[in-house]
Amino acid sequence: VHGTSLGQSSCSGHLIVRTQSPFSALHSSATAHMFIRTAETPNPASLKFLPQRAVMGDEPPREFTSIGQAAVSPLASQLFCIEGIASVFFGKDYVTVTKKDSHEWTTLKPEIFAMIMDFYASGAPLFRADAATPQPEDTKIQPEDSETVAMIKELLDTRIRPTVAMDGGDIVFRGFKDGIVYLQLKGSCSGCPSSSVTLKHGIENMLMHFIAEVDGVEEVKAPTDEVSAAALDDL
Repeated sequence: VHGTSLGQSSCSGHLIVRTQSPFSALHSSATAHMFIRTAETPNPASLKFLPQRAVMGDEPPREFTSIGQAAVSPLASQLFCIEGIASVFFGKDYVTVTKKDSHEWTTLKPEIFAMIMDFYASGAPLFRADAATPQPEDTKIQPEDSETVAMIKELLDTRIRPTVAMDGGDIVFRGFKDGIVYLQLKGSCSGCPSSSVTLKHGIENMLMHFIAEVDGVEEVKAPTDEVSAAALDDL
């Protein structure tokens, strides 16, 4: 785990050089005392930035994979203005940034540090006032859920998600059909080289151990790819 304080500490031996951001004009004395830690994740293309304060808090995590999606959040929008950013993920108390393969952390980290510090010093809200309300949590047990689905959701929420969050990611429940649990990986988990191992040898084994009706786990890449159009009609 690494850290930097504003404008004077180093990260991996590189001086943190402040860059201009839209939030700079709103600086307060709080900026001088702000400290952001970074933590590596299993995905070399993703880093966790921990601003030592709540990001989403108790609200569901949010992921942005394009500047269009990020328009609802001033911080996410500005992070996407940094060349080389592939996705931004807001967790409970951290921001996971995933870079494109063509760019290096040594050049990206100073800009990301500066942008996050400037944002929190500005006191601006994380989301715009007209931003759409996020969808309900995928693991919230619904009246129509079968006993098996309720058990899957409970295990995901209590045993699996907290562990995945430590690595800067999230697991989203997308459906259960014919013994198969369909999950979407977000944050650092999305595109991670070890994600298939996590799914098959970690999550799948746990779900199959505790729930006899589960025969396996499969990943869905995006909401539009969930299960498959035909399977979705039956869920």
